[in-house]
Amino acid sequence: MATILVIDDDELVSRTLQRALKLYGYHVMVSNSGTEGLQLARRHTPDLFILDIMMPGADGYQVCRQIRGDPLLQDLPVLFLTAKAKDEDKIEGFRAGADDYLSKPFNMEELQLRVRAILRRAVVKPAKEEKPNEVIAGNVVLDCRSFKVTTPNGTALLTNVQFDLLYHLMSNADQVFNSQQLLQDVWDYPRDTGSPELVRAHIKNLREKIEPVPSDPVYIRTIQGHGYTFTTNP
Repeated sequence: MATILVIDDDELVSRTLQRALKLYGYHVMVSNSGTEGLQLARRHTPDLFILDIMMPGADGYQVCRQIRGDPLLQDLPVLFLTAKAKDEDKIEGFRAGADDYLSKPFNMEELQLRVRAILRRAVVKPAKEEKPNEVIAGNVVLDCRSFKVTTPNGTALLTNVQFDLLYHLMSNADQVFNSQQLLQDVWDYPRDTGSPELVRAHIKNLREKIEPVPSDPVYIRTIQGHGYTFTTNP
């Protein structure tokens, strides 16, 4: 049974989530503060964090960054569940290290689908799929052991989701994938679930890490009306 830690200062929301997720078969812990939530996570390591952003003291962005900086917790998936729904809020969440982002108000069935996909990708997929030590596409090298990507411009460390996305694009270089295909192939979401904004935000963050000029990408290109491709001939 997977364990989910919900960190939300609104006790009504957190308890509602706890009851609902228990019905889906999860063990759910609840904390109403970021600081206390991190302490709880270090004592009883969860399989997934569900984080609010707007909390007193340490907000969700800060908590997520602390998770990514903690050797005990850094590889655990994080889902933001928040009323902050602007694109810049989502991009900030992904920069902080989130795996996914769902805005309030939300549909409980969609939340369950996302939770299940995140946990399946985090737990089941690595056991099934043996990755090579590195993937090379053109003059870009992706180290599958260290999660580092090297380009002529330098080396950058990727988050788990950034690595999965870049691995998929580089392993299928010069092929074009639309957002729905990437949500299925990378995020493991069922068809017609998940948001294209999720893909768009992670593509933007990847470009900021590997492109010489992120606003004019040469590696991860957008093919208008079709999707994204990693090109081996920049």
